[in-house]
Amino acid sequence: MGLRLDVLNISKSYDGKPVLRDCSLSFDKADVYALMGQNGTGKSTFLRICALLENPDNGEVNYFSGSGIISKDIELRRRITLVLPKIGIFNTTVFQNAAYGLKIRGIKGNEMENRVEKALDFVGLIHKKDQNALTLSSGEAQRLGIARAIVIEPEILFLDEPTASVDEENTRIIENIILSMKEEGGSIIIITTHDRSQAERLADTLLIMRGGTIIRS
Repeated sequence: MGLRLDVLNISKSYDGKPVLRDCSLSFDKADVYALMGQNGTGKSTFLRICALLENPDNGEVNYFSGSGIISKDIELRRRITLVLPKIGIFNTTVFQNAAYGLKIRGIKGNEMENRVEKALDFVGLIHKKDQNALTLSSGEAQRLGIARAIVIEPEILFLDEPTASVDEENTRIIENIILSMKEEGGSIIIITTHDRSQAERLADTLLIMRGGTIIRS
């Protein structure tokens, strides 16, 4: 059995202003979960806390494998990943950008090359593998961010507003990428969006962030 995530009564405030209030949720199936809500409702904060990039003020974030809680160490962090709306791109080729996560995990040679090319092909960028990544459009850059995430084969993938500030064509491509990952199965995918129609197209489970609390649609 792969990773499972349990969030229990987490709260978070910034400068005394509550953003999350007693949020509890379990992610225990290899499904796509869509967290909807207007900008500023706490969706991104929730994702960063789940991805272990921030700590909640109160509550718990626990990862399970089997029946046991997993330590929040580097090994766990390498099994999950978060793609932000505006990813950081290195001043090197598309291939080298996509290979970064594998390199820091010590994966090299033919295995690295095969996995990177598979990921780039999956997101429709294999023909640009030798191009400098800084020359990509914003939509292509977002697809590169997804490739850089899936190349490490995460068990839980967080996508924060994956089509924000992306043109219509790349939005369609990114949605198809998510649908293809959903069809392949094996990973929990948690996305945030303010677009309900997009959430309904992509997700198995719809969730709404309202007043700092998550409710099921």
